[in-house]
Amino acid sequence: MREKLLWGIVIFLAIYMFIPWLITRIWGIGVFKRGKVRREIAFTFDDGPDPIYTPQLLDMLEKHNVKATFFVLGSKAEQYPQIIKRIHEEGHQIGIHNYVHASNWLMTPWAVKNKQIKRSADIVESITGTRPSYYRPPWGILNLWGFFLKFEYHLVFWSVMAYDWRSQVDKNKMKNNLLHSITDGSVILLHDSGDTFGAVRDAPHYMLQALDDVLEEVKLRNFQCVRIDEMIHYLERNTPVQLILSRPKQLLIFSWMLWEQLFIKIFHIVAIDRDNPLLKVRIREYTGNQIITMEDGEQIRKGDRVVELHFDNRILFQLSIDAPNQMHLAIQIIRKTEQLMPQINKLIQNDPLFHDVKGLYGISLIHRGTKKLGFSVIDLPKGAFSFLTQCYLRLLLYVLHPQGKKRLQSKPELLVPKIIAISKKELMNRYILSETNL
Repeated sequence: MREKLLWGIVIFLAIYMFIPWLITRIWGIGVFKRGKVRREIAFTFDDGPDPIYTPQLLDMLEKHNVKATFFVLGSKAEQYPQIIKRIHEEGHQIGIHNYVHASNWLMTPWAVKNKQIKRSADIVESITGTRPSYYRPPWGILNLWGFFLKFEYHLVFWSVMAYDWRSQVDKNKMKNNLLHSITDGSVILLHDSGDTFGAVRDAPHYMLQALDDVLEEVKLRNFQCVRIDEMIHYLERNTPVQLILSRPKQLLIFSWMLWEQLFIKIFHIVAIDRDNPLLKVRIREYTGNQIITMEDGEQIRKGDRVVELHFDNRILFQLSIDAPNQMHLAIQIIRKTEQLMPQINKLIQNDPLFHDVKGLYGISLIHRGTKKLGFSVIDLPKGAFSFLTQCYLRLLLYVLHPQGKKRLQSKPELLVPKIIAISKKELMNRYILSETNL
């Protein structure tokens, strides 16, 4: 009985604490850690406001004409409202960092939401008139229920950490660390207070010395310093059509995307092109009993190595939002896929990992127009696998398409998953590499 209780506690702690930490801190799933715009970076400051160091920091940011994001503690905002007011009036963004600097692991979900985040947001709103909607948990630690905060707050982590709370990190070491680490889209974590647990009280003094030089250098490198809300809403600013989704649909989409990112990590699925990540691939043995015979006569049999194709569903979702109709969406997908085919051919010819593959293979509801790209479109054999695949892909359509329910009801007979495949031979003949691509 004691052993079962012990295992129960271990499992609970793993689910409540460790797995959310692994998903967010290590894999960065479900949280914002990095921007997507070249030469754009964001400086963020935690644990303040501090009566000594925050005003000095604000003076420095004004000197360099830089806007930043402050994740403040509600208790300190309550204590120093004039500093909060100054942060807001000078055009910086204010986010929440809990009411006190305590770990979310040691609190219930209700305590985190109401006593830490909501209470802090109420305080900031009463001072500035603007309610914060961005949240960074202390130490970057979320419990299991922290994921549901995503529907009220943007969860913001970081991609560059200067370890500026330590006494042994002097000005030069910190400066070199930052300048070496900062790159396109970096979200930089710094602290304008040193009185939280584990920090050195005068650590912000050395941070400010280093930051002065760093801000000068990033300006010379043509980096633009932006607030987190400006960075995180880049795609929204460039999206012509915005759809208002219900909370249940938002939850469903978020859960699906979370699962998909885990799947990609676990099975080592990689994008063909980081700048056009619509198609992702992995190399695997074909395990089906059905012999796939393509139009050029080539066959894929059980045990053959194939390049398995996967669409990036985040991009499909964005494309479906932007597309005025289904035809336009299909054209966009085909065009983006066509742009990637020569790169896949290049991989197959030049990468040793791909040398013995028989061809490209996938199962999809999106198969209209693929014959123009050289793919053979083949029916799935009737049976349990075909039925389950159809259920899965229809569920995927419902989740990811803004009008998925309507689409399922209007023409369900057309929503039949099929195998799409192209042999290595056909791929090489159709997408001949030029000398510049070799």
